[in-house]
This record gives sequence, structure tokens and C-alpha cells, in this order.
Amino acid sequence: MSLKKEGDSNVSKTPKQPLHIIKPESAPESSADPTLAGKVVLVTGGARRIGEAITRHLHVQGARLLVHYDASHSEALALKEELNDARPGSMEVIQGSFREINELKINLRHAIHELGGLDCLINNASRFYPTPISSTGDDQWDDLITTNLMAPYFLSQAAAPHLRKNRGSIINITDIYADRPLPGYSVYSASKAALMSLTRSLALELGPEIRVNGVAPGAILWPEHDSDEVAQQRIIAKTALRQVGSPEDIAKAVLFLISSADYITGQIINVDGGRSILC
Repeated sequence: MSLKKEGDSNVSKTPKQPLHIIKPESAPESSADPTLAGKVVLVTGGARRIGEAITRHLHVQGARLLVHYDASHSEALALKEELNDARPGSMEVIQGSFREINELKINLRHAIHELGGLDCLINNASRFYPTPISSTGDDQWDDLITTNLMAPYFLSQAAAPHLRKNRGSIINITDIYADRPLPGYSVYSASKAALMSLTRSLALELGPEIRVNGVAPGAILWPEHDSDEVAQQRIIAKTALRQVGSPEDIAKAVLFLISSADYITGQIINVDGGRSILC
């Protein structure tokens, strides 16, 4: 399966067919009460691809955003300028490498303090590339496990005291490959399976004050540098809805878990067009 979502990946790639442009959403009517007004949300890898869609969608709903990025400096600053023009003071950015997780945790605590608290952590940032068993080295193992598993764990640890005060939530962006491993991507698939297990474990450990859930994308965005249209059509044919989803589909599921799921924790929502129910 060639479809994949990424957050703030350092892999340099170019989007191919079909190209999905993440468009700015319209601001809510002035008379409306935005769903997330007064809420502070941290999105890792929140400046591009699915992360950007989540950031934009929650911003429209009135949230104040703290957007983490690693290498996507220009994208993060451009997004910050755009959203702050629409609503002054509504978005801040924080740069950090997951390889320097202790430093990032310190900076995050400071940023959360400056924002006056935290209501939701969205662990979206992800790394995705093949790891054939015959040639994978420990550097690739460390890179995928660090970004896709270790970082969500330790960021959840850092965020927990703030989330507990507000009875907030954590949302991990997992993957349908956690249940259906992708051939040739064993380390990636294992890292997402572990993240799914972590989601359920933290729901037990952090409840009842903090809810912890996951969203597992299926066919949402083609990997950058993937132009194999035959393979793409084969994937689409294996979804019950016979179509590719959009990053906004993930963003809507995230919004639901933040704002309308008070009695849901330890669950993974597959947003995959029915891919997971087909063989």
C-alpha cells in the first residue's frame, strides 16, 4: 500500500498524482461560538501535510495552536503569519528535534506556561520509509522508533501535568499498518503498532483526568515521490468507498475526539474508507 501520511518528516520529497492542496478554511460566523474557543492545542509536525490540515481545522474552531516542527521552518513561519493575521495571537511555533527530546521537553514546558496551559496534545509527527530486513541499519531503526514511538511517549509525559489540570486529552496519529503491516516497512509498521499499544496503556494510566485516543489514517495522501499510478489505483480498489480520503478527514476525527468524545478513551478510530474491513 503506497498511501501514507506524514507530519514533519525530514525526507525530501515532491508530491505526485493525485495532488491534494490543503486550502485555508473559512472562519466561523462571528455570531457562532467556536467549539475550541479558549483551548490550547499542541500539534507535533503541525506545519505540513496532515499536520497542517489539523492545525488549520482546529484554528477555525477557535483553538490557540502551539505548532512543533523540526525541519519545516519556512512552512511553519508562513502558517504562523497567515493564522495570526486571521486571528492575532492564535498560533505559536516551537522548533525541536526528537533526538534532543530532553531539551524539547524543557522548551515545551516553557511554551505551555507562556500560553497559560494545555488542553490537548496531538502526536502527529511521523517518519515513513522502507526498511528491508536485508539492509536496514540501526540508524534507521533509531530514527523511526524515536520519532514514531519514543517522542509521543516522552511528550505525553511532559504534557500530562498540564493536561491533568484541564481534564484534557492526547491524540496519537497511528496507522492502519499497525494492524496490517506493510511489506518492506517492518520497522515503521512495528513503531505504529507500538504507538497503538501505548495509546491504550496511557489511557489506563492517565485516566480518569486525561483521555488518550488515536486516529489511524488509511489512504489519505500519496507518499511524496510516489508516482506509481497503477499501485495507487490498486489501493483505491481495496477500500470500501473506492476513493482516496483527504487530510481534512483526519482533522475532523481529531476535532471529534477533542470536543465531542467525553466518554471515549483508549480507542483507535480508523479513517480509511473501509480499507481495514477488506482483505
